[in-house]
Amino acid sequence: MRQFQRMLTIDTTGPGLTEFTRSVSRVVIASEVGVGLAHIFCSHTSASLLIQENADPDVLRDLNAFFQRLVPDGDPLFVHRAEGPDDMPAHVKAALTQTTLTIPITSGRMLLGTWQGIYLFEHRQRPHSRNVVVHITGD
Repeated sequence: MRQFQRMLTIDTTGPGLTEFTRSVSRVVIASEVGVGLAHIFCSHTSASLLIQENADPDVLRDLNAFFQRLVPDGDPLFVHRAEGPDDMPAHVKAALTQTTLTIPITSGRMLLGTWQGIYLFEHRQRPHSRNVVVHITGD
């Protein structure tokens, strides 16, 4: 079994979803794995990962709006505000989503659906550089 790993840096512009499907695809191709798994890990507690539709940008806008309504910044419920009013809400949003994804690889390509893309979901108000590890295993 072959293993291959790369660290990606995803720059965000603030809250919302940043697609990085092509970056992961390049890692899969570089791994030379024909059949296996791509495991993607976000090493942050205020950002997360999603597989979501990449055809209509309204989907991304609506998802971001939903999470903003579900867990608003500055909610008086939260005590933890070490880095500002968006600090604890960002942790809750990350807890409601996920920090890992696993995608099957066949014939050297990820088996994503026609309209699926891989996204980093930034939950903080200011821009960040986020680290994402892509680990490929297979033959």
